[in-house]
Amino acid sequence: MKAQSTKAVPTDVYLSFVSSLFGNRQTLFTGMLVHILTYVAVYQKSGSVFYLWLIAVFSLICLFRIYWFMKFDQIDKAALRRDEIADWERIYLYGGVATTTVLGVGSGYAIAVIQDPFAELACIAVTMASMVSVVGRNFGSRLAVNLQTATASLPIMIGCLMVGDLHMVILSIMLLPFMLTTRKMANGVRDFLYKNVIIARENVLIAETFDTALNNMTHGLLMLDPQNRIEVINRKACELLNLGDRYRLKNCDLDVVLRYGVRHTFVDGSMPSLIQRQLAQLMDGTISRAIMQFSEDLVLEFSASRRPEGGVVLIFEDVTARVRADRKILHMVRFDSLTGLPQRGYFADLVKDQIAARKKSGEIGFMVLDVDEFKHVNDMKGHVTGDRLLAEIAHRLLKLAAGEAIVGHLVGDQFVLFFPNLEESPDIERRMRAIHADIAGQYDIDGTSFAVTFCAGAVLIESAELRMEEWQIKADLAVFESKSRGKGNFTVFAQEMDARYIERQRLKTDLKTAVESDALQVVYQPMFVPDGSRIACCEALSRWTHPEKGAIPPNIFIQIAEEMGIVTDITRFMIRTACRDCTTWPEPIGVSVNLSVLDLRNDDIVKTVLDALAESGLDPRRLHLEVTESSLIEELAAVSLILEDLRKHGITIAIDDFGTGFSSLSYLDSLPVDQVKIDRSFVRNIGEDAKRLKLLRGIVTLSRQLDLGIIVEGVETQEQLALLAKYNLADLIQGYVYSMPIASAAVSDLAERAEKKLVPAAAAHVA
Repeated sequence: MKAQSTKAVPTDVYLSFVSSLFGNRQTLFTGMLVHILTYVAVYQKSGSVFYLWLIAVFSLICLFRIYWFMKFDQIDKAALRRDEIADWERIYLYGGVATTTVLGVGSGYAIAVIQDPFAELACIAVTMASMVSVVGRNFGSRLAVNLQTATASLPIMIGCLMVGDLHMVILSIMLLPFMLTTRKMANGVRDFLYKNVIIARENVLIAETFDTALNNMTHGLLMLDPQNRIEVINRKACELLNLGDRYRLKNCDLDVVLRYGVRHTFVDGSMPSLIQRQLAQLMDGTISRAIMQFSEDLVLEFSASRRPEGGVVLIFEDVTARVRADRKILHMVRFDSLTGLPQRGYFADLVKDQIAARKKSGEIGFMVLDVDEFKHVNDMKGHVTGDRLLAEIAHRLLKLAAGEAIVGHLVGDQFVLFFPNLEESPDIERRMRAIHADIAGQYDIDGTSFAVTFCAGAVLIESAELRMEEWQIKADLAVFESKSRGKGNFTVFAQEMDARYIERQRLKTDLKTAVESDALQVVYQPMFVPDGSRIACCEALSRWTHPEKGAIPPNIFIQIAEEMGIVTDITRFMIRTACRDCTTWPEPIGVSVNLSVLDLRNDDIVKTVLDALAESGLDPRRLHLEVTESSLIEELAAVSLILEDLRKHGITIAIDDFGTGFSSLSYLDSLPVDQVKIDRSFVRNIGEDAKRLKLLRGIVTLSRQLDLGIIVEGVETQEQLALLAKYNLADLIQGYVYSMPIASAAVSDLAERAEKKLVPAAAAHVA
């Protein structure tokens, strides 16, 4: 076996090796005494004062070693770290190497200087005796063996060489094999002990691990021999079967143990025949798994594995809790924990059962109820109150529909009722409307009274035509129709709703294709300085001309794009196109592009903008980006960081539709914006409504105090333009008073005409 380095030896073994250095100290101190007495005799025989000095050094070394041996006895060795163990090894080395060094120097001095046979024999004898003891005492430290062997032998070799005699030289050379043999013997002892310590420790660890694993299993284990006698049984098995001390059960027949027990076994001579038969089948290999009901409170599941040498291993566990949990889980899966009503899946099963129970086809009905503005209940009173409101609604529904309909809970604030109409009543719709009317009303929750209304969607269908995957789609379409009409409405599904739904789905598909193929168009509405003499910027507006339906209004296809999550693709197309078109216009006309809420959900928009600028070569100062107040309110902190990043590149940021949000003034001073675009609703009727004009002037004054540019959109009449100019309410004007949206190619011509004063108000209507 290869000699183990100190670092390779486990810490506990390393500690035992170092501890062995400090052990057997009686022989150590006996040897020190012999060393001192020997040098006293050499001094008396030779009269050399040098040995008196060596005796003094020996005495100091002896005191040093006694002190540190006593200190080693006092420490808590179990708490020692590896580096601390290494420190103690070094302390031992100081004393041990010092001792062999003195012995070697004394022997070398006797050979080279005194040259007295007695002195040489005495010194070399005690030195060689110490060399032999190195193997027996210091095998625990390879460094100690190496250093002590070297410090004892090298001075002797030097002394022999100094004599100059050929035979002495040969003798000194012969010490080399002696040193190597001593070192090899010590390493052999250490490696042999190390190997046996590791093997013994592994065996103990394996035994302890097996015993620990066996007795900490969550399963009971029984190992039986071919005669069905117990060879091994773990603690869990004794606990589950109430068999008492497991050590008394070895070599006992399992059938006897279970039938008559040991002390407290609960299975006596009247052991149920089913359990007895199942155990017999497990042990003879007829079955490999069985669930046994021992009592109302204990159900055990057994599995059996045959042993190659005969016999069987039985593993079993208490599945009582699992059986109970399965029942509970089944109930949780079937019923909503909040309302106690059947959930979607179980509701569908109940519907199928009712349909199967019908003797002939007939009209059936579904009604979905959606609580109007339920989100406001959660927002104002918290989710706990909202949950209690839902529970109370469920309670009322059960009362109202008792005996007529199956009530279920779909999701959130949606409830569903199925009218099996087994009596084939012709007024099923009337009954639905009655329940819809009765369920609305006042609900008192936690001291607060809520006036609750419901939008309802109903589906009437022949039972033979029912498709479970279709009825809810139709009911949802009916609910959607009710919501579009206002709160508290009831709508029965009609086929045209399905047609509208299909049409909308087709429109989504066509829009996706148009976006992917860059089939959208871009037009630009100019923003003029108030006197109309110059175009400062143009707002990019998206247009979609459907190949069959013609022009689709932006408010329709943009909403569809947001539903589909592809509005960011449209934004990317608009930015790239706008930047490219702007490079064809006279400087310094800029271009403005609108960003949606979805565009500002992450910082990908920054890369999109920068890539478009790099691709087109447009000066970033000519690009303006407009954001709505709703997008700012939704994620104010995150959006602010994105806008600030864009501004750092020289891009102008404007708030679009300013004044239509809920908290414009509260965050206006903290946002990284350069301009506000005042919504057209503030301009309408400013000539007739003095209050509206005052409000507009106040907004402009506040914005200017914050050093923000003012863009007024929706300016359509000369009267509006004159008032804006009179009170200096705009830096830029956008609206039909100067120009409708125009093609990119027409921007340069319009800009040239404006500079030549050839653009009369309300005259530049280039499509």
